This record gives sequence, C-alpha cells and structure tokens, in this order.
Amino acid sequence: MSETPQSEPNILSSQGSPGEYLRHERERQGLSREEVGAALNLRPAVIEGLEDGSYDQVPVVTYRRGYLRSYAQLLGVDTHQVMELYQAQMGNEEVERKVTPVYINKPPSRIGAWLFRLVTLIVIAGLIGLTLMWWQSRGGGEPPEVSDNGPVSVDSIDGSEATQNDSDSEAALPPLPEEGSEMGLVEDEADTGESAAATDNNVTEDGTPVTVAAVNAAAEQAGTTPQDASASNDAQAETEQQPAVSEQAVASANGLHITFNDVSWVNINDSTNTQLLNGNQDAGTEVTLEGTPPIRLVIGNASAVDMSWQGEPVDLNSIAGGTNVARFTLGE
Repeated sequence: MSETPQSEPNILSSQGSPGEYLRHERERQGLSREEVGAALNLRPAVIEGLEDGSYDQVPVVTYRRGYLRSYAQLLGVDTHQVMELYQAQMGNEEVERKVTPVYINKPPSRIGAWLFRLVTLIVIAGLIGLTLMWWQSRGGGEPPEVSDNGPVSVDSIDGSEATQNDSDSEAALPPLPEEGSEMGLVEDEADTGESAAATDNNVTEDGTPVTVAAVNAAAEQAGTTPQDASASNDAQAETEQQPAVSEQAVASANGLHITFNDVSWVNINDSTNTQLLNGNQDAGTEVTLEGTPPIRLVIGNASAVDMSWQGEPVDLNSIAGGTNVARFTLGE
C-alpha cells in the first residue's frame, strides 16, 4: 500500500504529456481505446488524439479539458495532476476560442413598406368616410325640395298654425255661377239639375239619346225580360264555379298539410317519383302539398312538426320513436 504513492510521482515525472500518462495507465489496467471510447461516449480517434497530444479532433479548449478530466476519472487517477501536465505542455500557446455572435444586417423589406402605405391609405379613407357621415348627420346636405302640392301652413289671428292642402281649399270653395243664371232662383237651379241628370242617364257614350221605352222594346224582341237576363247570368256563374269546386275537392282528397313549429328537414316524394318538398324548413312555415299516392315521407325533428293527411291528423311522435326522425308512407 505504501508503494503506490511513491511510484505515482515517478510516473508523472517520467511522462512528458498528459496523453502519455493516461495511455500508460490504460495499458497498465488492460483497457483498449475502444473500451475507453465506449465508456466516455467518444470515438476511438478522439481517444488516440488525446493520448498522442494531437488535438485536431478536439479544437475547442473547453471540450479538450473536459475530455481529459473524464479520461482521468475513468482510470482512477488524480485529475489535478493530469491538468498540471496539460498546462505545462501547452503553456502560453493555448488560445481560448470564443464564439462571437454574428449580426446580419438585412435590408428593409419592400413588403413591409408596401403594407405601411396600404394601411395609411385605409386609415385616411376611413377618416374621410367618418367626416362625410358626420357632415350628413348634421344636415349639411342639399336643402330639401319644396313641393308645390304640399300642405301650406298659415298663422291664424289667434296665433295658432293652420295647415291646409290645396285640394281641400279647392273643394271648400263654392262653384262659380254660370253665365246667364240668376243667383236668387233656387227652384230653377234644382229643376235644371234634375233635368241634366235625367239627360245624362239617357245618353249613350256616342251621344245618342236612349229612352226607357226603347230598352224595353229591345228586351221584348229578344224574348227575355231584364229579370230573365239576370237570372240566366246567375245560372251561368254557378255552372262555371262547379268545376272549380270539384277540383278543390279532389285536391283536398289528396292534400297533405304540414306546419313546422321549429327548424326541420324533410324529403317528400309521390308515387311518380316527383319530389314534392325537400331540404330544411324554417320555423313557422306552413305548406300544402298535392301528389299521387302513395307518398313517401322522411321528416326530421318530427316532434316539432304538425301534419294532416286528407283532413285527418298524423301522429308523427309515435312514428318517429326515440330517433325523432319519421320515415313512413301515406296513401298505400
């Protein structure tokens, strides 16, 4: 036990470099460079460079010192003595390499300048628009046009304002008397008005006078009286209404009325593959469909839909079940 401390200084003095000392210790322990490299997670070429004093594989001084310390710790030798040998070998020739940051001056991007101009134009346009809106809100536009037919405001004697339209004022004015008439003859004016009304009723559009006797004579020659003519017109109108009523009856017989209380989607086709209704339906929509039965239906959100077929209600909740989608056929 006393020989080991005495022999280690002799070995250090006999070895000129830390690499030679580490190699001697490795060979003494029977280790290969591959085993040391695997233990230190280094390539065998790096181990060989450390032992030969060729540090091309490890140009960075910090890494080089760290590898030497790890190598010494692996072999179980004093790391301080190994570093003293390294310092004595390198001396003042060792140069610490420092990594200096590299600053790259990039020219200003043209896209940035273009975006700045675009944003500036947008801001200016927005300010102009706000200014115009503010000016219009203050009534800075053109003055409103004054209509000749508009109401006219007149201040009365008591200070109140009276509004009167031109048409009302014209209607309130009495008609001017005709030339040659006398203002005091009220009975003559009434007689004249009655005779004028009778004359207007007995004159056709082309100015030909028509008398009551002529009308009755024409009716007798045709073999019908005015009462018979009106009766025949009523019968003809009833005859024309009968086909329309029958068509409505046929439509109601095959009619399908649907009311959507909420948003729903439907697909309805009749026996001729004609699509009667398809797609989403908004809440509050009511439709009446006609088709050739049987009619195939698919109703989504069936609980929010009311339906009647040929006047009879259809219970969609029992058909839809838990899925709330009703698939069924009517008129089979």
